[in-house]
Amino acid sequence: MGCFFSKRRKADRESRPENEEERPKQYSWDQREKVDPKDYMFSGLKDETVGRLPGTVAGQQFLIQDCENCNIYIFDHSATITIDDCTNCIIFLGPVKGSVFFRNCRDCKCTLACQQFRVRDCRKLEVFLCCATQPIIESSSNIKFGCFQWYYPELAFQFKDAGLSIFNNTWSDIHDFTPVSGELNWSLLPEDAVVQDYVPVPTTEELKAVRVSTEANRSIVPISWGHRQKSSDESCLVVLFAGDYTIANARKLIDKMVGKGFFLVQTKEVSVKAEDVQRVFREKAPDFLPLLNTVMLGVTQLVSINAVFDNTFVITVVVARTCSNPLHESTPEYM
Repeated sequence: MGCFFSKRRKADRESRPENEEERPKQYSWDQREKVDPKDYMFSGLKDETVGRLPGTVAGQQFLIQDCENCNIYIFDHSATITIDDCTNCIIFLGPVKGSVFFRNCRDCKCTLACQQFRVRDCRKLEVFLCCATQPIIESSSNIKFGCFQWYYPELAFQFKDAGLSIFNNTWSDIHDFTPVSGELNWSLLPEDAVVQDYVPVPTTEELKAVRVSTEANRSIVPISWGHRQKSSDESCLVVLFAGDYTIANARKLIDKMVGKGFFLVQTKEVSVKAEDVQRVFREKAPDFLPLLNTVMLGVTQLVSINAVFDNTFVITVVVARTCSNPLHESTPEYM
């Protein structure tokens, strides 16, 4: 007995003209559009202003290398970005799904958002950062950090496409792999640092088409105090359980509190389980456990809000999601 399909293939070969070659098999990955790495690279530039408009990178990897005295703007989301051997450059990077890696760079000013941030063999960088994980520096000195502060209409969707949350930002929680005894290789920029003074809005006609704002009250990412010294020892944890318009409600709450003179220390978007609620709320946990089952009905719960507006507090905001609708599985350190 033979296989029906083998007989069929044999018949197909016999019916094909002798001078006709067999066509190679076509696979799904062969149908993909070919990517030229040169289209996703800035290399060897000097005294230029260059950039990429929204939709022109679309999640590809990008490389910036050997640039001097340049203004570089990537107004799109990408997979990873590596910056090598750049000097005296101004750089803006839209949301990066993976890592941003600076190597052997000097005297650069940057604004960027990413999952991972690494610096190696660099000197004198000033970075306005949104980073979902702990930023890392290695064999570097005079690295200064501030909180990401930027807006343009497409930016919120680019954060989503890159899988980043605007609330998960550990910009000030720096880890130095190569500390020097008696010295500090990094520091935080002053709280009144204005991002426009470091990374100005582009002025070329092409890039001016992106409607950029660097005003603090329009920043996509909430501007947090981080690990700077606080003027008050009192603090308050605010939890919003996820539902309809949770992000908008969180932003309104933050804006209102900051407008009244409070300091936003940190924000975090996490998935929660029943044991997380027990650990955070303790004896009051039974009041909040039902919200885990009604979260999709638009229930929003604010904790101790009345007390907040009667006193001077530093505020930490947590946007909590149920594990049936997770975005990030990790829980904050204070949980």
